[in-house]
Amino acid sequence: MQILQIISSARGAESYSTRLSQGIIDKLLAAHPGSTVVVRNVATHPFPHLEEAHLQAYFTPAEGRSPEQQQAVRHSDEAIAEVLAADVLVLGVPFYNFTIASSLKAWLDHLTRAGITFRYTPTGPEGLITGKKVYLAVASGGIYSAGPQQAADFAVPYLRWMLGFLGMTDVTVARAEGVKLPEFQATALQKGIESVAV
Repeated sequence: MQILQIISSARGAESYSTRLSQGIIDKLLAAHPGSTVVVRNVATHPFPHLEEAHLQAYFTPAEGRSPEQQQAVRHSDEAIAEVLAADVLVLGVPFYNFTIASSLKAWLDHLTRAGITFRYTPTGPEGLITGKKVYLAVASGGIYSAGPQQAADFAVPYLRWMLGFLGMTDVTVARAEGVKLPEFQATALQKGIESVAV
């Protein structure tokens, strides 16, 4: 089994989302010995935000692309190849200003390509990345899975919808939440790891 780990936290080793991701991966490796892990850190090696050059390259047939367009499409091709090669994706999702990190959004933008990872049909869009298991390792300073702040969670609903749009509908959410609240901080990470069955 091949596991793709996406790290999007800028906090390095102190990151709760990265440590939660690693806890999930440790469980996967224990359950599936011999599996391999590919790590893509979009915080330290970010994908560029989409610009005109990227969009022009996407909509130009491969055989007609200029050298500049070939370079512009490189990040997207790499992201798509890594996801297609993976059986399982583990996405580290730090909660930044009630949503995902811009580095993770940029990665998703490069992953989303009409005719390659999704297509439009007479009955609506169809995701073309199928047969994947996805774990979202979400870390937040407050509590957003339930209670009065639940409506302010713009990360998990967006990711569920976006991944589903691309064909990845088997999504499990693990949360290390309340990491800035004294009454939850000490147990948040372990609770998140224990919530996942692989």
